[in-house]
Parts: sequence; C-alpha cells; structure tokens
Amino acid sequence: MSKVIHLAGNIRAIAPYLASEDQALDVAKALAAEITEGSSIRDRDRILPHHEMELVAQSGLLGITVPAEYGGADISNSFLAEVVAILSEADASVGQIPQTHFSILETLRLSGTEEQKKFFFGRALAGEHLANAQAEVGTKTAGDIETRLVADGAGYRISGRKYYSTGALFADWVAIYALDPQGRQVVAIVPRDAEGLQIVDDWDGFGQRTTASGTVRIDNVYVSPDTVIGHYRSLEKHAPLGSLGQLLHAAVDLGIARAAFADTVSFVKQKSRGNRNVGIDQAAADPLTIARTGTIAVKIEAASAVLERAGRKVDVAQINPSPKTAVEASLAVAAVKILTTEAALEATNGLFELAGTSATSQEFNLDRHWRNARTHTVHDPVRWKHYAIGDFHLNGNVPKPNGQF
Repeated sequence: MSKVIHLAGNIRAIAPYLASEDQALDVAKALAAEITEGSSIRDRDRILPHHEMELVAQSGLLGITVPAEYGGADISNSFLAEVVAILSEADASVGQIPQTHFSILETLRLSGTEEQKKFFFGRALAGEHLANAQAEVGTKTAGDIETRLVADGAGYRISGRKYYSTGALFADWVAIYALDPQGRQVVAIVPRDAEGLQIVDDWDGFGQRTTASGTVRIDNVYVSPDTVIGHYRSLEKHAPLGSLGQLLHAAVDLGIARAAFADTVSFVKQKSRGNRNVGIDQAAADPLTIARTGTIAVKIEAASAVLERAGRKVDVAQINPSPKTAVEASLAVAAVKILTTEAALEATNGLFELAGTSATSQEFNLDRHWRNARTHTVHDPVRWKHYAIGDFHLNGNVPKPNGQF
C-alpha cells in the first residue's frame, strides 16, 4: 500500500478505540446529543455538517465494524443499526452519510485481499471515512455501471461521472464502482484529494438536504492496482452485502420516525390547542389524538424490534456464510425496510395531523422530517421488497445477488 500512503495526504489524530457494543451506543448517544443542536438550522439554511462529520470521525464509530482479527470491535449488526438510528434521530443527514462507509467495509471483508483489509480496516480504525461514487445517470436501468478502468502501466486510469455520491464530500477515501478490463465489477478506492477527482456539491433534493449527495467527476484519475477490490466476487453468490446496506437504510428511516414522533409529542403537549366544539381544553386530552399517537408509537416500536431481529439475521449470514443464511437475512431486511418506511411516513404525516395548523409554521421547520422521510425512503422502493418476499413464499424464488438483496 506504499503507493496509496504517498497519495493519502495528512492523517488526522487517531480516533479512540471502541471495544464493546455498549460503548459504541454510549458514544453514539453522546454524539447525538451534540449534533441535534442546530440540525434544524442546518437543514433550513443548507449548512453542510462538516464539523459534525469530523466529530463522527473522531468518535471512533467509523471503526466499530472492523473484524476482531484486524483490531476492531466487530459489533453486531443490530447494534450497528441502532447506532445509525440514534444518529439519524439527531440529524437524518449525519445518520445517512456514513451508511456507505460501513457498506464499503463489508465489501472489503467479503472481497478484499489480505493486504487491502489490513490497510483499509486500519484506516477506518484511525477514524478515516470511506464514501462511494457508484450510481450513474443515463444508463438503461438503475444500477448499471459504464465507468471502466483502463490499463496504464502498472496501474489504471479511470474517467467517468457519478451521481448521488452520499458522503463523498466529507470523506478521506472515495470508492469508485467501475468495470475492469475484463468487464467485471470492481471498486477502486482513491484518496479524496486524488488528482482529477472533483466532488461537486450539487445535490438539490428537497429532503436529506445536507448529505451533499451530489456529483463526482472523475477525470483520468490514476488508480493503484493494490486498491482495486474485486467487487464481482461479492455478487457471484448470495452474501450479506445488500442486506447490510439495506439494514442501515432502514435504520436511517427509523431514526427519522423517532425524531418526528418526539416532536409530535412535544408540540401536542406544549403548543397544540384543544377543540371547544367537543369540549376538550387540551389537545393532549383528545381521545382521538391519544389513540392516533398510540398507533404511531406501536408502528415505531414494531419497526425497532424487526430491525433488531433483521440485524441478528445478518450476523448469522456473516458468521455462517451460505446462500441459505444470506437469503434469510435479505428477506428479514426486506421486511424491516417496509416497516421502517411505513413508520417514517406515518410518523411524519401524523405530526401535522395531530399537532395542527400551527405546526406548519416555517419557524419550527417540522416539515424537514417529512421531506427527509419522503426523500430517503425512495432510495430502494419497497414495492419490490413486497414482491421479493411474496415471490419467495409462493414460488421459492429470490432475486439474483445485486447489492440490494
């Protein structure tokens, strides 16, 4: 990895080592308490969370999934999902940004060489952030990759244009998804400041406004051969790659639901008025409001429970890898993706239904929860999750390995 170290630039102070799942949760809660302050203003004014992401890097959380044999705590995926949900409740953008970091580390675990694992797992433990440049616009179908590696001496050159590159603007390393000269899908990890790499802050979605999920322009960037991961190996059979990524997406949605619900309860108790036509002086005493609040709470609680169960299924697929355990993990994650989507949309819609007209004031910016939920839940449409689950139970069919199942 000497060629990579030469390009990596200055390395920040080493992040603290988190040795246990409980410690990771404690750190996530403390960090959430800090980043929730100002999250509404950041959304309203689109202030990118550079400082907050530096806090995440310095917290040690970016290394919590590193396998034990490489010096990490290797926390269970249930705890990892809860960490992401905690951060997402505080600030949905900050919760989403490191999602691809953990997915790239899983790609590394499944398909990386021993040298690659030692190096990049070490960088994650040090607090360095990996982000993706994967999606392309203009391809025949979503998920198609046309960007290619071209041989150049001992290494490669790569050119292309990527979109929806969540986290790249904040990252130390950018994982570029491409096809190698043999037409196989690979991941080329390059330093954030590599010559020819330009990350453009042009994300204009109405939700998740500060994820900076914009464009990455790749202009003849040099790629060292020892940083090219054979991603195609992860796609040759069912493996817990797509299930892990989708589990963390579900965790983001759960965090959004929790944030919206907390604001609903606070607003109804403190600001919403009763209804004199039915003789109710306080909104919190309205039996219909009480019942609807209970319904939303149950939905969030159910989603939380299924998220934990799905995380355990992903654990099993990692510890005892087989097509069977991988498919079971994917089905469980598909179910929780459906439930967290429903919980997020119900909680964010219910906020205004229960809190009333005054809650729509721009002063409170409560619509950010709905905008975040509506934007994030369309990343991988749940209609296909319903289909995949039904097709499995009725016909025994499962989608081909695709990075999303």
